[in-house]
Amino acid sequence: QAQLLESGGGLVQPGGSLNLSCAGSGNIFNLATMGWYRQASGKQRELVATMTSSGSTNYADSVKGRFTISRDNAKNTVYLRMNSLKPEDTAVYYCNAKRGPANSWGRGTQVTVSS
Repeated sequence: QAQLLESGGGLVQPGGSLNLSCAGSGNIFNLATMGWYRQASGKQRELVATMTSSGSTNYADSVKGRFTISRDNAKNTVYLRMNSLKPEDTAVYYCNAKRGPANSWGRGTQVTVSS
């Protein structure tokens, strides 16, 4: 299991940008598929973006063209660059690491998009 810690959330105006980071520890990071998920109040957790260990990415349709996932294996860190933020992007954003049966989650970071 990996231990994950998210940072970078906050309050931003519509149209603004935020950078989320997720620092991982443990021995699965480099071979894990890393992902960002989000959960808005009263809604189910949903996928935002994932990146495999080989660099393949997958994005939710709602964030394509606005969000970019990246990773630095040397630093055991995965990032989410969020541009053109909308009020509907407001949620708690969670970092995830999956490798085989191992599936780890961070505690989440709040992102609020409001004027």
